[in-house]
Amino acid sequence: MKISLPKVSGPALLGCLLACMLGGAGSAAAQDYSLLKYTGADREQKIAAAARKEGTFTLYTSIAEKDIPVLVGPFEKKYGIKVRVWRAGSDKVLQRTLTEATGKRYDADAIHISAPELEALHKEQVLQPVTSPVFPDLVPGAVPAHHEWTGTLLTVFVQAYNTNQIKKEELPQRFEDLLQPKWKGKLGIEMEDFDWFATTVTEMGEAKGLKLFRDLVATNGISVRKGHTLLTNMVGSGEVPLALTVYNYMPEAARKKGVPIAWFTLQPAVARANGIGIARRAPHPNAALLFYDYMLSPEGQKILAGLDYVPANVTVDSPLKGIKLKVIDPAVTIGQMDKWNRLYDDVILKRAGK
Repeated sequence: MKISLPKVSGPALLGCLLACMLGGAGSAAAQDYSLLKYTGADREQKIAAAARKEGTFTLYTSIAEKDIPVLVGPFEKKYGIKVRVWRAGSDKVLQRTLTEATGKRYDADAIHISAPELEALHKEQVLQPVTSPVFPDLVPGAVPAHHEWTGTLLTVFVQAYNTNQIKKEELPQRFEDLLQPKWKGKLGIEMEDFDWFATTVTEMGEAKGLKLFRDLVATNGISVRKGHTLLTNMVGSGEVPLALTVYNYMPEAARKKGVPIAWFTLQPAVARANGIGIARRAPHPNAALLFYDYMLSPEGQKILAGLDYVPANVTVDSPLKGIKLKVIDPAVTIGQMDKWNRLYDDVILKRAGK
């Protein structure tokens, strides 16, 4: 499902754009956003009633196109509310949302993209805070202090190994174990995972973590590859016997196809969040809020889990249930990007083997 605009030109186009901008601004300004922070016992009933009056809302998202009907369909059927969807990559959704906000065009009601882009929208004052009774059921780090977006699903970094070359009982239990001579020439890493590196090193204690990785590269070497799919494939082929940073669903999907690969975690496992926020000038805030709650609820989270996403709601089963997770703080990713890019380049990329 995508939003398309009619092809018009000249004065007609200008008039159309002005009408949309003025109309969008007026309708957004007239909305009542009070239910976004309402905590009364009848919260769900009030939101559902207000949402049905609105009848529809617009979702900007980066969710895989094949997964959108699976997520949206049950919501539309349950509540009788039409979801208009515009889909693109997180960077494109961010760009469009900011461009429209600058032009005072308010089409988007809810935005579901990756956490760094949501944090950028927060910094640009495009989102508004929400209070939800589901927050206590979410993994630590899923709800930033400002409450302007909330994590719905996680992409977890795991370690993957070739089962023909490495036995399960030989796996390292801690990162320090990778300093053992038996791992020389066997390790690989993805070249753009500076945020994983930043979070892992910070959890260890910055000085200690940096020393460990410097020693690891100097002692045993790390092969650097571009792309998590490529790195996963190279583990499966045996060219990289053990990878430090692949996404949780990749080795599992390969294993199901008969590839000699399995995954494990050196805890805490580092996770990137995708999340949802409600636009500050949303023209249909209550319908958007109803979908927001649905995405965080066990109902929506079970659908996400069925699509092989890691749910943010800890009450829902997932392949990583029971594993300690550390969600990457996107505020740190944005604010300290130069520092950690430089350190990742310095400590890993420049010194590692290809």
